[in-house]
Amino acid sequence: MSKADISQWTHKMNALKSAYRKLPDEIAAIAVEFSKERFRDQAWLDSTKERWKPRKQRRRGGTKRSQTLLVDTGRLKRSIRKISANADRIVIGSDVPYASIHNYGGTITGTFTVRAHTVKAHRRRAHTRVRSGRTEKIKTQTVRSHMVKSHSRKVNMRIPQRQFLGNSYTLRRRIYLLTASRFSRALKQ
Repeated sequence: MSKADISQWTHKMNALKSAYRKLPDEIAAIAVEFSKERFRDQAWLDSTKERWKPRKQRRRGGTKRSQTLLVDTGRLKRSIRKISANADRIVIGSDVPYASIHNYGGTITGTFTVRAHTVKAHRRRAHTRVRSGRTEKIKTQTVRSHMVKSHSRKVNMRIPQRQFLGNSYTLRRRIYLLTASRFSRALKQ
């Protein structure tokens, strides 16, 4: 009788086990990168690309401020991270309070208190229409610094959905390809 050599089989099983243990963290990294790509593309990607609704007005402030949607300081984009990852479930998300309203859309209503503050002196453009012809003159006015008293403001604002987290066909496909490549690599060792 001859003994069967199981060392090669054991080596492949250990390689598969190692790949299986590392997979949740690698999948979480792919999901986080996929969500951050949504900010660069400014669109949700399921089986087709769905562009985010553009902002109504261009941001003021010159070239210092980004015109990219949902990115002013970058806090929301940086906050996307792996919350938990195990063999059963992988969760990525954000701890920023306004992440949910941007991801799902919705309406903000209520009365908010504005604290007293000082407005610095600045210049603003004032448009004046001229009756002779159809030209429009633009004058600049100087506004002196002044105090604004504390007051309340009623808000009824609709925030459009600009999804960056969620279930996506493209993300599932990337996860499938990663899983297949990791297991096939483990079997070839």
